[in-house]
Amino acid sequence: MKVIRIVGPSDSGTTTLVERLVDRLADRGRVGTIRHLDCEPSLDVTGTDTARHREAGATETYGIADDGGWVKSDADQTLTAALDELAVSCDYAVVEGYSGATQALPTVALGGADADDPLAAAPTADGIEAEAILDALEATDAYESLASLVARVKRSETADRAGAIATFTGRVREKDSPTDEPTEYLEFERYDEVAAEKMRAIREQLMARSGVYDVRLHHRTGVVAAGEDIVFVVVLAGHRREAFETVEDGIDRLKAEVPLFKKEVTVSGEFWAHQHDH
Repeated sequence: MKVIRIVGPSDSGTTTLVERLVDRLADRGRVGTIRHLDCEPSLDVTGTDTARHREAGATETYGIADDGGWVKSDADQTLTAALDELAVSCDYAVVEGYSGATQALPTVALGGADADDPLAAAPTADGIEAEAILDALEATDAYESLASLVARVKRSETADRAGAIATFTGRVREKDSPTDEPTEYLEFERYDEVAAEKMRAIREQLMARSGVYDVRLHHRTGVVAAGEDIVFVVVLAGHRREAFETVEDGIDRLKAEVPLFKKEVTVSGEFWAHQHDH
């Protein structure tokens, strides 16, 4: 799933730009949107305010209409969790707001909003050429979650011959022991062309094994907070033995061969370390 974020003050036309982009992206595939609200969401689908359900103690609420339309509200939903859900069924996601988010998302900055290396910037939405932005978006990394990668291998042409899906998820460990200084987040950088080529080569070699039908490898870059997922390996295979062995080899080779660097930030300091050392 390709993701683009629009940030800017309320008078810069962020919602207008989101509408323009969604209108065009809908011709290319399924589109999901996420909007950052600066107040408690209040959803009214069938005449009942679901915010009252949450106030009564519900952590998740759905509003479902007679025609099958629905809205979900989760008081504890995070941007990462929402993107993970959309990645399963959407080809694109447009995020409005979240200017302070740590995720390294392709961004359009309006009205002087702060953003690292944005795809484009302008005082208002009128200054943004939508088609140029969408062309640039296609060249960015896809956003993946474990669920989206599993869904992808299930759609493989050879899935009818597969009896096993094995997965590995690596996450940011806060501590090695109870007395350790907590890690706040890790920040990953990579040599783009070399890393992409290495990932492709590893995937092709693993898929060439007998009984292995599909392999997906994904490593997130940018800032990944403590407790969040970093890396995924998903294997579709005929039997569990091939699946388990290939998952283990996949993560071992990814860590050993793909040029990734990480910065660890704890409560008292930070340091860069080549991933090969860990």
